Amino acid sequence: MTTTPFSDFAPAVRRPVLPETDVSYAVEDTPVGRLLLAVRQDGRLVTSAYVTGEAEESVWLQRLADHVSPRVLRHAKPLDTARRELAAYLSGQATGFSVPVDLVLASDFQRSVLTGLAARVGYGASTTYGELATTIARPGASRAVGTALGGNPVCVFVPCHRVLPAGGSVGGRVGGYAGGPAAKEFLLTLEARTAPGA
Repeated sequence: MTTTPFSDFAPAVRRPVLPETDVSYAVEDTPVGRLLLAVRQDGRLVTSAYVTGEAEESVWLQRLADHVSPRVLRHAKPLDTARRELAAYLSGQATGFSVPVDLVLASDFQRSVLTGLAARVGYGASTTYGELATTIARPGASRAVGTALGGNPVCVFVPCHRVLPAGGSVGGRVGGYAGGPAAKEFLLTLEARTAPGA
């Protein structure tokens, strides 16, 4: 029997082990556009942001590194629950999310706007920028509310699409949205069609 210099080399085959990370992220193609989703190690969602290309992805990843942890890794498995719930919501099979949301990337004012919105405007309902400003005890700050919603770091999961300009409606003027007016219209129409009692 002939031997070669590598005859005794028989490495054990093992599954790769990904390094530990503080933030895991994935980019999902959805019916409303590409979303960068990111969760902390404990499963709290910190980002659900619209991205159209690598430049926008890089901006969000840098924000995560600056405000959450520099240990950010593209690793889809920790996002399984968020991705599954998002797919169910976008197909009209679910009306909410169980994934906990962490507003670490939001400013103090954004936190008050987003928490007020999530607490008071349910699935299939809508409000206006002015009404939301009044709800959070900032009457007259409708423009600031719009700006805060425009920078929502957890789109869809915290439903900024439910806020319309005065006189806006499904099929009418829907106002600005990070994913664009078509995505906002899609979400509003979906909720109007699948809301309990619709």
